[in-house]
Amino acid sequence: MATVTAFIRVSPQKKEKVKEKVNVRFRLRDGRKVQLFYKSSLEVNPCNWDAAKQEIKAKVVYDTVKRAEFNNSVATMKNLILEVYDSIRHKTDLTSDFLDIEVEKHLNPDKYGLSESNHSFIETLNEFIGNRKISEVRKNNFRVISRALQRFELYKQSIGSKNFKLSFDDFSPELLGEVERFMRDEHKLYIKYPYIYTAVSESRTPQPRGQNTLNDILTKIRTFFIWANDQGKTKNNPFKTFKIEESTYGTPYYITIAERNRLYKTNLSRHPKLAIQRDIFVFQCLVGCRVGDMYRLTRKNRINGAVEYIARKTKDGRPITVRVPLNTIAKEILERYADYDGAKILPFISEQKYNEAIKRMFLAARLKRPVTIINPTTREPEIQPLNEIASSHLARRCFVGNLYKQVKDPNLVGVLSGHKEGSKAFARYREIDEEIKNELVKMLE
Repeated sequence: MATVTAFIRVSPQKKEKVKEKVNVRFRLRDGRKVQLFYKSSLEVNPCNWDAAKQEIKAKVVYDTVKRAEFNNSVATMKNLILEVYDSIRHKTDLTSDFLDIEVEKHLNPDKYGLSESNHSFIETLNEFIGNRKISEVRKNNFRVISRALQRFELYKQSIGSKNFKLSFDDFSPELLGEVERFMRDEHKLYIKYPYIYTAVSESRTPQPRGQNTLNDILTKIRTFFIWANDQGKTKNNPFKTFKIEESTYGTPYYITIAERNRLYKTNLSRHPKLAIQRDIFVFQCLVGCRVGDMYRLTRKNRINGAVEYIARKTKDGRPITVRVPLNTIAKEILERYADYDGAKILPFISEQKYNEAIKRMFLAARLKRPVTIINPTTREPEIQPLNEIASSHLARRCFVGNLYKQVKDPNLVGVLSGHKEGSKAFARYREIDEEIKNELVKMLE
């Protein structure tokens, strides 16, 4: 997976001239073989540069607005370089000079005789990704779609349409159907057309996609078309007559309060690192936030005996401020890590490693009861042991499910979970209370 880092180069002579600024440079790496550089027009005083965080130092005296603008410019440039690289990575013998020209084309299109209207469909999609105020995770999701659409272009060229290129004007409901079928069959086409996946590769080989995943992809493409219409890029919207299928979800499963407590009390002294992640998972069970929101929590989010945050999923629409009072166990966990000197509220690891740790801790606590799930690819029900399918989202379900079981009021639970009023998610929680079902049946005796 390609990554971009920002850095500066300072000669010994310039180090002594504290008022002399230097340009911020960027290094792009993709595995061991690709390393490209770009020198930007952004300038910074070396004394103010934080090499570790790749931004203006937090503790130096600096204009707040200018600091934010500069740091945002560095982050934006990283995203732009990644997007440009995604569009040229299939070329052989890439050089820093070539990357420099392609980046400059995006920054100064008039200089190269390019106007906004001449941008290709893929280039405009990459522009959309760069300009949207969304999380990096969602941007990466859109980048995956961008690369899949580039492979679709190559696929169409391979089966007879030699000059095929996606364009706004030619995008019809029929073409959307072709895109959907292509993405459904990518795991098979990878074997038949391997050169396509050499030209526009992913970090892993294509895997089978279920209908829910395809629906999510099509929904994101629809979001892009709505933006393109609003921005005057096109007047065409093939989704006016193209129907996206309904997604199918199984009944949500969650751990009970007793199971959560069993996990919390499991002796993990022989695995101290796992014990830390266990505490974090239990804490997430007690505050109910999505994992993305939890990873953004700092000590500043702890306010007057509660955790307070803006749910990221609502941030760009109608922001919802969520305030969850901390119970005794949650306070106990936070106090346990009071000496942790990191910026976050708890010592988080990467989301991938966190999910791996959750499965290990469930196994250690012998939480292995069978659970019925819907296979996302086949849409058929399957029975899996809880420890093998446990993930970070199970903590949120634990919070929502157990609260809903007690009060049966989705709006009241939504105040604590960050669900929007009228959320369809609660409709599925009504199906899972086995105790209520047993009580109802007993009424017939």
